[in-house]
Amino acid sequence: MKRKTAGACNDCKPEHKLEIVASAKLPTSYGRFTIYAFCNNMDKKEHVALVKGTVRGKKVVPLRIHSECLTGDVFHSLRCDCRAQLEAALKKIRKLPCGVVLYMRQEGRGIGLTNKIRAYALQDKGYDTVQANLKLGFPSDMRNYDVAAEMIKQLGIRSIALITNNPDKIDKLLNEEVDVVKRIPHEFGRNKYNTHYLDIKQSKMAHMLSKH
Repeated sequence: MKRKTAGACNDCKPEHKLEIVASAKLPTSYGRFTIYAFCNNMDKKEHVALVKGTVRGKKVVPLRIHSECLTGDVFHSLRCDCRAQLEAALKKIRKLPCGVVLYMRQEGRGIGLTNKIRAYALQDKGYDTVQANLKLGFPSDMRNYDVAAEMIKQLGIRSIALITNNPDKIDKLLNEEVDVVKRIPHEFGRNKYNTHYLDIKQSKMAHMLSKH
């Protein structure tokens, strides 16, 4: 009998690009969610959705797409605002009848954990986040949202209110035929260590942030 490899998308049928392969109730300190695991033949990564309430067939569902950040989400790094944004999204959705957080395995704006740490080292030498990525031979942001768009469709959501400050995220979802009917501003976690990082998001990546 062929053994399955831990962490791989073994349950995804070859003819399907993406499908839900597991779900379970997930009580959290932010409320009760249902967690869905997705298997896909698009990027071969395991992504999940945390869903509150009933979203299938619903319009204008509040939805946050959060890209994995080990250093911020797990180790509480102050170099970014990732953990603060994730927590704020979960708290926001807790107060609503329904909502979704998609947790995407796109570490370091898509360049991966090791390269993100290499980018940190360049930032310690004076490069900003965009310059560091370019120095390593990557675009400023390598993330794609085609998988996220398919996840939204698999969940049966008809339209979304996207919780974001990132116009590129909106544009890419629209290109994937996701009906983004409104934007919910989402600005949290500024501190003395990440102020320059946030300023670069605003000045070089057009993020819709307030001026400080």
